[in-house]
Amino acid sequence: MAIRRLIAAGSYEPEKIRAMTDAYDIALIVLRLNDKDDPITELLAKSIAGIVATGERKPGVIASKAIDALGIKRTQS
Repeated sequence: MAIRRLIAAGSYEPEKIRAMTDAYDIALIVLRLNDKDDPITELLAKSIAGIVATGERKPGVIASKAIDALGIKRTQS
């Protein structure tokens, strides 16, 4: 899982880890990404880490901003 590798490589506080993992899970659901080895998941994880670094802690907001930052079109339900 891309987010876990990113977290393991860094030094993050528990609050940031929770925000990052929750945002990552939300983004995977929104984008309907089932393959955790899909290369987009690495980009998504890095985008999430960047957003968390700005101080954002709300997982839903982080996920939305990460998806938007990557220019990924969201699938319709």
